[in-house]
Amino acid sequence: MASDSRSSSGLPLGLALPGWSPRSQPPRKILEGRFCRLEPLDVAKHGDDLVAAFSKTDPDSWRYLFAGPFASDDDCRNWLTDVASRTTEVPYALIDFKSGRAAGMASYMRIEPGHGVIEVGSIHYSDILKRTPATTEAMFLMMRHVFDDLGYRRYEWKCDSFNAPSRRTAQRLGFLFEGIFRQHMVVKGHSRDTAWFAIVGSDWPMLKHAYEKWLSPENFTDDGRQRVSLSDLIGATRGE
Repeated sequence: MASDSRSSSGLPLGLALPGWSPRSQPPRKILEGRFCRLEPLDVAKHGDDLVAAFSKTDPDSWRYLFAGPFASDDDCRNWLTDVASRTTEVPYALIDFKSGRAAGMASYMRIEPGHGVIEVGSIHYSDILKRTPATTEAMFLMMRHVFDDLGYRRYEWKCDSFNAPSRRTAQRLGFLFEGIFRQHMVVKGHSRDTAWFAIVGSDWPMLKHAYEKWLSPENFTDDGRQRVSLSDLIGATRGE
């Protein structure tokens, strides 16, 4: 680890942060882009859309998540109500502009203002939303808010080590793999090893540039296909 200072006994220390102060808690505010809008989760407003969307989602997509699949629409709505009521998280509903409906969700969680660390999690997209520009833009909007507006230093992504789609997505989005926490959790009666990924403040300027290029109208054909992939743009910023 880089060090620019030493203790009085000569031991190395991490980078000094003169003037550091705790960051603010993320406010419950709307984040809007070109393909989607993120609204603070409100079950009265978003519940019907999300229950309907998730009822048509492949049950296997819930396999590695903390909740789901649900036995009934009421069970799904009760879960959404619980998520919306959590005071230590900031959950969002993803409004897809193409359909005009809430079709997914994601949350800021494990928020540590004193350290400038925050995690994105509880991500679930309906099947109709998967592999669309809206999901990538939603992650960019949350990321940009964390680094540019709130001044956090570290943005984390964690998933079950067996969750190959989530691991691929994290790396496509620019998160760097940091390792496995063995026997980290018990989830749905099974031991879970957790894969950790993160983006830190020094990564952000280049990643932001890659996202902005990918999201630009010029990067999409008239029928909505990308011209250059986000992975290629991020790889180019890293000299890969």
